[in-house]
Amino acid sequence: MSTLKQDFTQEDPWRIFRIMSEFVDGFETLSDVDNAISIFGSARTKPGNKYYKLATDTAYYLAKHNYSIITGAGAGIMEAANKGAKKAKGDSIGLNILIPTMQKPNKFVTRLLEFKYFFCRKVMFVKYARAFIVFPGGIGTLDELFEAITLVQTRRTSQFPVVLVGRDYWKGLIHWMNTTLMDNGTIDREDMKLFTVADTPKTILAAIDRFYEKLEAPPQQL
Repeated sequence: MSTLKQDFTQEDPWRIFRIMSEFVDGFETLSDVDNAISIFGSARTKPGNKYYKLATDTAYYLAKHNYSIITGAGAGIMEAANKGAKKAKGDSIGLNILIPTMQKPNKFVTRLLEFKYFFCRKVMFVKYARAFIVFPGGIGTLDELFEAITLVQTRRTSQFPVVLVGRDYWKGLIHWMNTTLMDNGTIDREDMKLFTVADTPKTILAAIDRFYEKLEAPPQQL
């Protein structure tokens, strides 16, 4: 027990410097990024899947409209989005996470950052993105989704659009939120406006444009 205690107290102060270095590297590397969109989704999605193709097409379409694309640098939807951005000759950014299962960065990333700490990586996703686009995914994707809408809900960050892609995939979750959560009073009707749903590259971009047009519109006169 004493040995464990000694190791723990010796390690923690040095961990602070590692955390600081990840923030500094991230801020320096991405300092010129001012018009980016973060795209999330399952690493298990295969190239033949319809959502893989949709993620590629969406990233391509957004890159052609002068958006940089940020992903988690891995396989599946992340790979698809980086592929679309690179094909469009856009900025294809990957924020890789160093985990025991060892996620290998996909070959379509043109600007790579690697992180040991999830929370440092999450800051970069939010800080440099004008929108979050969330494709079908699992636990990691849901984590990013709910953290994003929590930050917007609690006003801990500037407001930004969160777009769920794939109406069929997300309809069960949205129904559950509209019924179970609403009926129990754990959310209110306004919380359901923290995100929107779209199914095509054009409607995804339209949802983002609509959000900022509404946000920047002058208040109505009484």
